[in-house]
Amino acid sequence: MKTKHPTVSSNKQASPSAGWTFAELIADPAVGQRWDRVRQYFFLRESTYDMTRRCNIRCEGCYYFEGEKQHTQEEGDPERWRALMQAEKDRGITYVVLAGAEPSLVPELLAVCHEQMPLGAIATNGIRLIPETVGYKIHISVWGNDATSQKIRGASNMLQQQIDNYRDDPRAVFVYTFTPQNISQAEPVTRLLADAGCRITFNLFSAPVGYTGRLRHSTQSLQQTRQTMLDLLQGYPETVLYSPYNAVAHTHRQGLHDLFGCTYPRRNPSTDQGLGRSFRQYRTDLNLDRNSACCVPDTDCPDCRHYAAASAIVTARLFRHAVNPRTFRSWLDFVDTYLAVWVKGYSKGKNLCDETVPPPGVELTAN
Repeated sequence: MKTKHPTVSSNKQASPSAGWTFAELIADPAVGQRWDRVRQYFFLRESTYDMTRRCNIRCEGCYYFEGEKQHTQEEGDPERWRALMQAEKDRGITYVVLAGAEPSLVPELLAVCHEQMPLGAIATNGIRLIPETVGYKIHISVWGNDATSQKIRGASNMLQQQIDNYRDDPRAVFVYTFTPQNISQAEPVTRLLADAGCRITFNLFSAPVGYTGRLRHSTQSLQQTRQTMLDLLQGYPETVLYSPYNAVAHTHRQGLHDLFGCTYPRRNPSTDQGLGRSFRQYRTDLNLDRNSACCVPDTDCPDCRHYAAASAIVTARLFRHAVNPRTFRSWLDFVDTYLAVWVKGYSKGKNLCDETVPPPGVELTAN
């Protein structure tokens, strides 16, 4: 049964700084309908799994090949993975993220995971086609045009290979990772994907621990990235899965932890609720270390602006955003984007707030 949403007086509508009840925030029919839609997915409980330590390319600044996890032995027995997925279901996990290093190299393990846990996503470089029977969302990493892919990732003709593999595939979302080196390439890459009927969302390069190279963002590159994201969102509304609040949250001078407080175990010692209680990050030998568990291990936490991390961190801050219509609508747009990117069959709605709204308690500026 749909929730009945009360009306709000015109005087209250004209005073966004006034104290708002939650019932008033969802009184607008469009806002109430969006709230009713996204909250149906609050049952999602994620964990992440490194499927293999092998990869068919080697990218500068790769998260996987930092820290100890790259040296972990592989568990290649499908039955061990089947048992793990069953145990994960038993403890309440409903969504899996399969990554590290390149999961397309172990399609038999992906199939076993999907048989046991049907909701999830795979992070891949897109060079090898993942069988259609593995019905997860597939996130295909793009770091610029083909010249940049050759220079940064050591792969030639990479973007065209990715498009050829995943054109017209409803599972696929191309994830463009902005670095200071590729901001100007984002528009032609987005145009190429739009012409091929593909969908794209955005990520920010977040430096691994100890990385000081050319891909680390500066205040200037964050500003340029934000404007480029907003321009692409306006110019390619049928192709880009994003919102203005996504652009703000990911390009602020402060990282996600400083803005919102990271809820992953690596920065959250509490085991009472939320990700601190449920999230685990399994390595290729099916073991885990809670002290290093986050969605992108070995990232430099102050520099983290990763799209996967934000999907959980910002979504978890409902009450912090339920303060006025603009902020709450921006949060709904963020959650709507997150679901469209991560949940197969969920379609992105029209953004409810076209303004750039600052995260609660901080300035809007990126510098």
